Amino acid sequence: MKNITTYRTAESVSPKHPDKLCDQISDAILDAYLEQDPNSRVAMEACGGHNQIFVVGEVTSQAKDVSIKDIVKRIAGDDIKITVNVVEQSPEIAQGVDTGGAGDQGIMIGYACSETPEMLPREVVLSRRLNQFIFAKHPYDGKTQVTLECDGGNWTLNSIVASFQNTSQKELNALVHAFIEQESLPGNPELHLNPAGDWNQGGFDADTGLTGRKLIVDNYGPRIPIGGGAFSGKDPSKVDRSAAYMARRVAVDYLQKRQAQEVFVRLAYAIGYAEPLERTVIIDGKPELIEGYDLTPRGIIKTLDLLRPIYEPTARYGHFGEGFGWDS
Repeated sequence: MKNITTYRTAESVSPKHPDKLCDQISDAILDAYLEQDPNSRVAMEACGGHNQIFVVGEVTSQAKDVSIKDIVKRIAGDDIKITVNVVEQSPEIAQGVDTGGAGDQGIMIGYACSETPEMLPREVVLSRRLNQFIFAKHPYDGKTQVTLECDGGNWTLNSIVASFQNTSQKELNALVHAFIEQESLPGNPELHLNPAGDWNQGGFDADTGLTGRKLIVDNYGPRIPIGGGAFSGKDPSKVDRSAAYMARRVAVDYLQKRQAQEVFVRLAYAIGYAEPLERTVIIDGKPELIEGYDLTPRGIIKTLDLLRPIYEPTARYGHFGEGFGWDS
């Protein structure tokens, strides 16, 4: 039977992209509270653009001297108007979380595969690594996108898109070819480098950003379903963050123990209820019930040691495959 050619595409955005700046602001604020009070309850959102940043959220914490405006300035720059509106967490939400229940309902997806050392889809890894490669030379707003052409077990580069602020098409061309050579990547891809033309206005000067708006980049790329909840700005009592991290850990464990090719994990929770309503693992297409893990919010927090100021780095290039504690 003849192999059918398929295509796989993923994108990555740089840490200076407006949405990623907002993610970093939200997680930096979370870290500041956790550093002083590991039991802080934090839900922080940022929206920024055109010389203004709005920070809105809920915090219940014993921390005394967290300067949200200083954190925003460190990440977004000094010449910006900052509006902060932060209140205490709703007592009606707290009553369910204080007893060990989940901070919200939701579905969480975990994934791991054997096609890359990072245990992520190859197109996700390549788009991210290319972005990091360019960003190391040109640390500005930018995006990359990689399409692979797959034929049976073989793959080649089909096309590459790269758009970076303050970087000429000539410079991008040299960097992309250097990356292809460094990684020994097969194929002769069609290149689209600054396809709308070179550009110098980026970040908050050119566009608006919002916390949690790069969900596919934050997760596993467009081939893998997501539960729908964002991560950044949320303390680990919120299972849409902590249980997603645990789902990744479980997926990695099953991949390695079963020597599998691909593992999906599905967890589901109800607000105020500790035990998951679903705990499914699908190993190379075969579903099983997850056994041997404490999947309550408190169990997850203990297993992954999540009451620490560790979150700002997760907001830069994705929450999985970057060597975090839940990746192994």
